[in-house]
Amino acid sequence: MSRDTYLEHLQKAGIVATPIPYSDCGITLSSAMDVKQLPGFKQGWVSVQDGAAQLVAPLLNIPAGARVLDACAAPGGKTAHLLERYEIGTLFAIDNQPARVQKLDNTLRRLQLSAELRCADASQPDTWWDGQAFDRILLDVPCSGSGVIRRHPDIKYLRQQRDIATLAAQQARLLKALWPLLMPGGQLLYVTCSVFAEENHLQIQKFLATYADATEIVLVADWGHALPYGRQILPGENNLDGFYYACLTKKKISPF
Repeated sequence: MSRDTYLEHLQKAGIVATPIPYSDCGITLSSAMDVKQLPGFKQGWVSVQDGAAQLVAPLLNIPAGARVLDACAAPGGKTAHLLERYEIGTLFAIDNQPARVQKLDNTLRRLQLSAELRCADASQPDTWWDGQAFDRILLDVPCSGSGVIRRHPDIKYLRQQRDIATLAAQQARLLKALWPLLMPGGQLLYVTCSVFAEENHLQIQKFLATYADATEIVLVADWGHALPYGRQILPGENNLDGFYYACLTKKKISPF
């Protein structure tokens, strides 16, 4: 279903809504409402996701038939968007908590989509990986959540400085563990909903300095702000959550 068609359904239901400027499928409602009251929600016509999260799928530019990994995938909004947008060969979606994997499964069932689900620690590929490299990896890492502070203002009271160092170390472990799973010429999209440099461009700077076969694909867009590495949306800009995105590619090995 196209965005225009769904906007017509909303209009018939008396719900005021407008297109999101930076997403080709996003819609903003004029006021909050129970998602179950949205036309066709139960039937899988629509999903609810912040506009900044909706920018993730287009950045991956997945070729038809590709083998894709969505690490740290629950609750499944980005997983579903990838499956809806691209003709993916196989998509592995991983999360390390059974309850979160169940939410992921519920999301895909509602939308009548399918993926290979795994309840596992993405930083330990030996426990779940089948040995076949991926064309694309989405690494939406655990982070401080500082970018969603406009919706969760209590974050500024719950987070402490030492939390950022702990999270940055976890993010680095995930990057280190998953990079070998990416095939030469493939792309890894690193994403956070954080505004802190330690979790964002400084994390990518350290990674690029360590891995000689990694290079950045510079993201050119009419949203957010270019950083030394990657691109940042600040909380509230264009009514979006704060998100960070960096796209990396693995150099192909020359036969000569």
